[in-house]
Amino acid sequence: MFIVETHNPLPAALRGGVFAIGNFDGVHRGHQALLARTKEIAKAQGKPWGVVTFEPHPRSFFRPAEPAFRLTPPALKLRLLAALGADFTSVMPFNLDLSRLSAEEFIAQELVQKLGTSHVVAGFDFHFGAGRKGNADTLRAAGLAVDVVAEVTDENSGHIAFSSSNIRNSLRQGQVRQAALELGYDWMIAGKVVPGDQRGRTIGFPTANIIVEAGVEPARGIYATLVREAGTKTPLWMGAGYFGDRPTFNTNRTFLEVYLLDQSLDLYGRELMVSFVDLIRPDQSFTSVEALVAQMKQDCESARKILTSYKPAAYPLAQLQAAGKI
Repeated sequence: MFIVETHNPLPAALRGGVFAIGNFDGVHRGHQALLARTKEIAKAQGKPWGVVTFEPHPRSFFRPAEPAFRLTPPALKLRLLAALGADFTSVMPFNLDLSRLSAEEFIAQELVQKLGTSHVVAGFDFHFGAGRKGNADTLRAAGLAVDVVAEVTDENSGHIAFSSSNIRNSLRQGQVRQAALELGYDWMIAGKVVPGDQRGRTIGFPTANIIVEAGVEPARGIYATLVREAGTKTPLWMGAGYFGDRPTFNTNRTFLEVYLLDQSLDLYGRELMVSFVDLIRPDQSFTSVEALVAQMKQDCESARKILTSYKPAAYPLAQLQAAGKI
């Protein structure tokens, strides 16, 4: 997948394609329906297809003091879009200049001049430009072909709309399986393994420590996780993952730590993809290290039981995730 950035313009062979526009945080099943429609139109027209998205997220730009819970930070979002077959993704820097463009200026400058856009696919509630005054009619008035995808809902859950906000709330409450149902894959955190304080090693549970972006806030607790080194064909490793601030040790810091079952590996400096399969228990404080260790042994057995019987959902991204193609 070609990445369009300021220093990396869109090649001539990819201009004139069909574009999906949006923030696409989470690339959830609603987004996937929109992207599938984009791909379908492009195939029928014999054109390439791609995605226009924005970094940072506009909310982060306008409220920088409030870290946002990003379901898919930029690198992970690009991985998911590539896995879905996008020919290119244009990552537009959301800054003061872009925020001040009128809808008409945005179309002329960013879509037509820079990307050669001929056809746009957007969600039913898509608005853009200064004051969010632009919509599908604005695009049509500028001479672009436009398809609007209606709100996508889950027929098996009372037609609840797929929503990044709903998924965040599910994760905050530890409802990992509900989040996976809406995402169409198991929610992931990607990051490099960094040295920790070696405390886990001293109690018989050496963990891989990953720095978590500010604002990421699933429920604190122990999770059954599946882990793979990013960009490799290594097999999935089963793990017991911990997200929290270690109340037993009064650290006042948030950690993502993963203990790999049946593995003894040097992972420092490697980038891991940690998939959250299910919540085992909420975080809690223990009166002694011995009590903590006893509980951790139980947690590992619970993780093993969950993961041994785990089967990925039939959704495309879930299958690609299980095959290590994300």
